[in-house]
Amino acid sequence: MKKREVDIVVISDVHLGTYGCQAKELLKYLKSIKPKTLILNGDIIDIWQFSKRYWPDSHMKILRKIMKFVLEGVEVHYLTGNHDELLRKFADMHIGTFHLQNKLVLELDGKKAWFFHGDVFDVTMQHSKWLAKMGAVGYDSLILLNNVVNWCLTFLGKQKMSFSQKIKAKFKDAVKFINQFEQTAADLAIEKGYHYVVCGHIHQPEIITIRNNDGEVVYLNSGDWVESLTALEYNNKEWSIVKYRASDYKDEDPDLGLFSDTEDLHSKLDIHVLLEKIKLETV
Repeated sequence: MKKREVDIVVISDVHLGTYGCQAKELLKYLKSIKPKTLILNGDIIDIWQFSKRYWPDSHMKILRKIMKFVLEGVEVHYLTGNHDELLRKFADMHIGTFHLQNKLVLELDGKKAWFFHGDVFDVTMQHSKWLAKMGAVGYDSLILLNNVVNWCLTFLGKQKMSFSQKIKAKFKDAVKFINQFEQTAADLAIEKGYHYVVCGHIHQPEIITIRNNDGEVVYLNSGDWVESLTALEYNNKEWSIVKYRASDYKDEDPDLGLFSDTEDLHSKLDIHVLLEKIKLETV
């Protein structure tokens, strides 16, 4: 498969280190593109739920692919989220083309774009972080159960289903929260004079123009790599949502395949030790 050249790619809410993370699919996507700039918009590593017991090779390969982008000169911006908030103490760290930040502003063809994860708008995060963490564990368990059910449905030749999407659709409060999140982000971006505001956090891919009495802004959300399997791409002055579809990768070049990577997974970088150190330093 020939790599697609893309000006900017935005992914968020990968949740590496959890059972729900679709790392194999993400790796195939990352190996299919050649971005000039990669923006990791929060919750890439799930430090909240990090455990030495679960860190498969596919998760490690995602980090190594990101490092490979850096070595190739790709501008990589890692913006912190709530699940990787422990990295915020290292914000504004720059190593070569790798940048660890809490937020980012870029000028795209004369228009200002504001990137940040978005957990600052989550009332649960602000006032009941313990409740949010319990909810994260529950969500991961729901996704794990959902994966088992979907395996059975696929085996029976039936269409997959999403438990969380069905729950969101049935509960008006969930829909109301998403709408409030989008409106709050848009209002703030309009006030600051931005043309684009790009978030993650709510696992809801979207590109929509939002207006208020003071103006309008294009609100974008990159979705997630747990269920939506989506990314935002900016190319030729236009934004688009790209959704992973397994059928798009059936004719994949073996040299780009998931398990053909010649990089040594047992390298000097031990992710378990690294994350444990970060957790200990913030206690």
